[in-house]
Amino acid sequence: MTGYIQHLIQSLDFDAMANAFYRVAAVLICLTVHETCHGLTALALGDPTAKNRHRLSFNPLRHIDWLGLALMLTAGFGWAKPVPVDPRYFRHPKSGMALTAFAGPLSNMVLAALAMFFSRLIFQYAPENVVSEELFYFCLYRLAPLSIGLGVFNLLPFPPLDGSKIVAAVLPDHLYITWMRYERYGMMVLMALILLGWWNGNFISAAVVRIYRFFAEIIFTGLL
Repeated sequence: MTGYIQHLIQSLDFDAMANAFYRVAAVLICLTVHETCHGLTALALGDPTAKNRHRLSFNPLRHIDWLGLALMLTAGFGWAKPVPVDPRYFRHPKSGMALTAFAGPLSNMVLAALAMFFSRLIFQYAPENVVSEELFYFCLYRLAPLSIGLGVFNLLPFPPLDGSKIVAAVLPDHLYITWMRYERYGMMVLMALILLGWWNGNFISAAVVRIYRFFAEIIFTGLL
């Protein structure tokens, strides 16, 4: 039995397990920050719905959508359980929804910049050991690009992604009502495009690379 256990341990791919753990951790952080910032923005604009439903939390279990999480882990983009928002609380419902929606992708960009800045601090000041090295790679090569990717994906003007609510804010009222009415079907259409192989995410990858390089040039050239 002891020999079998030793053989089993030796056969485990600990590097693959560590990579999977870091990816799950990065995904949960990105999604949790994204959704919590939606709720905080809505609360600041007068809507207590997310607060009343206990969604103003950095507990990832309160925000997980399992399908969206699976896509984040496999395809590099996805979503969390939407934070409930009631635009009737907003002084200006259309602009309130747009600001609330924009807060999610914006928070991901800020999170990515902070992760990269933290990695710079680790590189410059932390003692050389396994912990600091792992934190450096996690922040710079896992958390930052994934957070940027989530933010870029959600800026697409495709219902029910955040970008669609931003675009809807500039539509006339009669078109706005129609746009929001069919929002619930947007995710089904998007999933169908992905499953049928008609989705090409190369433009998202290109945008992520550009934004990542932009942050890196600012943070690692001594400007911050």
